[in-house]
Amino acid sequence: MTIQNSTINDIDEIFKLYKIATDFQKSKFFVHWPEFKRDLIETEIHENRQWKMMIDNQIACIWATTFSDPQIWGERDDDSAIYIHRIATNPAFRGNDFVARIVEWAEQHARENIKEYIRMDTIGENRGLIEHYKKCGFEYLGYFKLDSIDGLPDHYALADACLFERKI
Repeated sequence: MTIQNSTINDIDEIFKLYKIATDFQKSKFFVHWPEFKRDLIETEIHENRQWKMMIDNQIACIWATTFSDPQIWGERDDDSAIYIHRIATNPAFRGNDFVARIVEWAEQHARENIKEYIRMDTIGENRGLIEHYKKCGFEYLGYFKLDSIDGLPDHYALADACLFERKI
């Protein structure tokens, strides 16, 4: 298993994994991811913020990161943190606890970039995901209504945000 930046050559696979994840979300929950804009993913790739986990020369999992997330985290964004977004797993690799592996990777990435926290969010009341993030060492901070969702993906309009953080 290796973790590396995604490349523009991965973009079709990235969108395929997002579609699979969204279809799964639609089958289980009211809140689901929208179709993400291609320029969002291209920007993340060019800024080295889109990541992939490779196993046996296949993309097993993808996610994005940022070092700032003021629309979601408000005043807390002043803290030094890495923010993880949109984890999507290749169905052939489900059940491998990739969130825990991503958290291990994120701790190292945060230390290298002198960050104090790893943070995540989810939208809506997904009890299973909330419990899973807690098992991965995140403190559940509760539900928060966002002040503005301008520029955020459409699913942020559907419900309050659940916030999670893990001190390094």
